[in-house]
Amino acid sequence: MAASPPPPPPPSPSPVSPSLIRHLGPNWYASVMGTAIVANAGVALPVHVRGLHTFSLAFWALSAAMLAVLLTARALHWARHRDQARAHLLDPAVAPFYGCLAMALLSVGGGTLLIGKDVIGLHAAVVADSVLFIAGTAIGLLAAVAIPYLMVESHRIRPGSASPVWLLPVVAPMVSAALGPLLIPHLPPGQWQSALLLGCYTMFGLSMLATLVLLPIVFGRMVTGPRLPLALTPTLFLVLGPLGQSVTAANKFADAAPGVVQSPYAEGFRMFAVIYGVPVMGFALLWFAFACAMLVRARRLGMGFSLTWWALTFPVGTCVTGAEGLAQHTGLDVYRWLAVFLYACLLAAWAAAASLTVRGLATGAFVPAAAAPVAEAAAPAAEAAAGRP
Repeated sequence: MAASPPPPPPPSPSPVSPSLIRHLGPNWYASVMGTAIVANAGVALPVHVRGLHTFSLAFWALSAAMLAVLLTARALHWARHRDQARAHLLDPAVAPFYGCLAMALLSVGGGTLLIGKDVIGLHAAVVADSVLFIAGTAIGLLAAVAIPYLMVESHRIRPGSASPVWLLPVVAPMVSAALGPLLIPHLPPGQWQSALLLGCYTMFGLSMLATLVLLPIVFGRMVTGPRLPLALTPTLFLVLGPLGQSVTAANKFADAAPGVVQSPYAEGFRMFAVIYGVPVMGFALLWFAFACAMLVRARRLGMGFSLTWWALTFPVGTCVTGAEGLAQHTGLDVYRWLAVFLYACLLAAWAAAASLTVRGLATGAFVPAAAAPVAEAAAPAAEAAAGRP
């Protein structure tokens, strides 16, 4: 009897398959953030580059389209796969990424007012940014409270499992602090403007102090072990987020304060932008060098692509905007060229992350779940089996 022919291979999963929707985690919002920051940082770059405005405008449009698609897909995820959505909230490796939703809304909203107004008009841009700012700030503040609460009360966190991902929920209010001042000139003078400025300053404080609580825990793991899995190495760049964004926020406060608060405080904000921004930018550059060294090590040990590569984009972009603000308030060329250098790094990181994400989606080979963070549990054993430290 003739042997029966082998069964045909299963078809590759479609990028829009139900499996993709089911496993679509909040970490996908990092791609929106990374795209939006290219536009937001590019429009304020303190050098004249022909075509940069059009380039930035294209990235803003792309980030807005990506946000619309992801919001729709995530709505379907919650409507059809609530069990998986609840599982994400109860997973300590995935839940912190809900901070990315807030930052995606805020970043696209800020870009709409910075550059999107050239397409849709100033009034429409103010309305759009107001809606996105309010939604992003509300979600960010909720995440900053709810995710740490879940970590304490519901998540089962193993000793030595701290990672830079834990910073995501508490960084979101800092993004609100940095982008909120853009709306101040469009509010009625007096109480409204003062309330928004000081509200942003309040979010600056809560985010930075929360970061100072978490960062020693993260670095303590780096020193005492166990080491981060290779797939999580790019998340070291997340530490740059609160650093660069806080410098950006301090400079935005200095721009917005005159005429909003009384003279001594307005001058204080201007001084604070430099007195705070210069040393913090110095620490950001130190961490940038450290994270780059760790990234090179991980690549040499075989680190492949995962969604964590998007951590190389938005945090670096916040350092670009921070350097842009320092260039404006110090008048030093060194910060102008620092902004240019970091922007070039941002573009390279975005190109790598975006191209590999698109290729993975197109081939169906890319695992759509929050697989990189979840790999926290499995990666140490796999690396030990491979003989890696």
